[in-house]
Amino acid sequence: MKLGINLGYWGAGMDGDNLAVAQEADRLGYSVCWAAEAYGSDGPTVLSWVAAQTERIDVGSAIFQIPARAPAMTAMTAATLDSLSGGRFRLGLGVSGPQVSEGWYGVKFDKPLARTREYVEIVRKAMSRERLSYEGEHWTLPLPGGPGKPIKLTVHPERERIPLYIAAIGPKNLEQTGEIADGALLIFPAAEHLQDTAIAPLRAGREKAGLTMEGFDVCPTLPIAVGEDKDVPTLADAFRPYTALYVGGMGSRKQNFYNRLAQRMGYEQAAAEIQDKYLAREKDAAAAAVPHELIDSTTLLGSVDRIADRMQAYAAAGVTTLTLSPAGFTLEERIAALRAGTEALERAGLA
Repeated sequence: MKLGINLGYWGAGMDGDNLAVAQEADRLGYSVCWAAEAYGSDGPTVLSWVAAQTERIDVGSAIFQIPARAPAMTAMTAATLDSLSGGRFRLGLGVSGPQVSEGWYGVKFDKPLARTREYVEIVRKAMSRERLSYEGEHWTLPLPGGPGKPIKLTVHPERERIPLYIAAIGPKNLEQTGEIADGALLIFPAAEHLQDTAIAPLRAGREKAGLTMEGFDVCPTLPIAVGEDKDVPTLADAFRPYTALYVGGMGSRKQNFYNRLAQRMGYEQAAAEIQDKYLAREKDAAAAAVPHELIDSTTLLGSVDRIADRMQAYAAAGVTTLTLSPAGFTLEERIAALRAGTEALERAGLA
C-alpha cells in the first residue's frame, strides 16, 4: 500500500505551509499529492505550483469538477500538467453537488452517471489525440450545422495514458467508476465497512468491463492526528465540526451523499440527528451529535502503533493508496503527522 497526501483547498491561510507539506511528502517518498477545488481556489493552478517545486511526487486533482469545465478543456489541462510535471499528473474528476453545480456554475445537476460517463469518454478520446467527434445525450462535438470541425489535441502528454480517477460515494457511482476509471477517490472510509460500501460495487463495475481489481487504485482520504492512545477521544473531538459539516450540511436534506454513506455504515439515527441540527443552524449541537466511533473509524488517530494497526486494516480491506490529510495547527505538527504516517506504514509491514 502506498501513501498520498491531500492538501485540501488553497487560500485557507496555510498556503505556504501547504507547499512545505508537499515538499516534505516528496522527500519522504509519498506517492501522490492531491489538491481540491470547490468555489474558491482552482485545482490546476495549485497543482502547477506544487509540481514546479517538487521532484518525484505525483500531483493529482481531487477533484476537477465536471460542471466547471468542458471535457475538451479538461483534456487540455491534463495533458499540459502531465507534460509540465514530467509525467506526474493524475486526473481526478467528480460531479460536485447540486448546490455548487447549479448555484456556482449554472449547470443543471441531472443524470450525473450518464454525464460522467460521456465526460470521461470525451476526455479520454481527446487525450488520445484523435480528432474529436462525439455524439451523446449531453455533448455533441462538433456542433451540428455550424462551422466547427473535428480537431485533435496539439499538446503531447508525457504518458500515453494519464491515470483517471473518479470521486465516488453511492453504489451506482462506484460501480460505474470501477467500469470506466483507473481509480476511485473515496471519503469517510471505514475499513470495517469498506467491502460493502465501496469494494463490492467497484469490483462489480470492473467485472462488467471484463476486468479485475488488479491495477485499480482504491484511494481513500483520511485525516491523521498523532498523540498518545489515551488522548484519542480528544483528538477525535477536533474532527467533530468536519464530520458534522459533511454528514449534516454538505447538500440538501434530500440529497446529501455523505449522510447516506453514514447511514450505510450503520449510523442511521445519528445521521438524521446531525442533519436536523446542522440544517437548523445548530452547528455545535450537530458536532456534538457525531458518534465518536464514526470519527475514530474514518480517521487515523493516536500513536504510531495504533495508526499502523489501522493501516493494516485498510490494506486488508483493499486500499492501494492511503491518502492522508495531516492535521495540526502548526507546520511542525503537520510535518510530524506526515512522518508518523511513513513510520506507521513501515511498522505495519506495508512499505
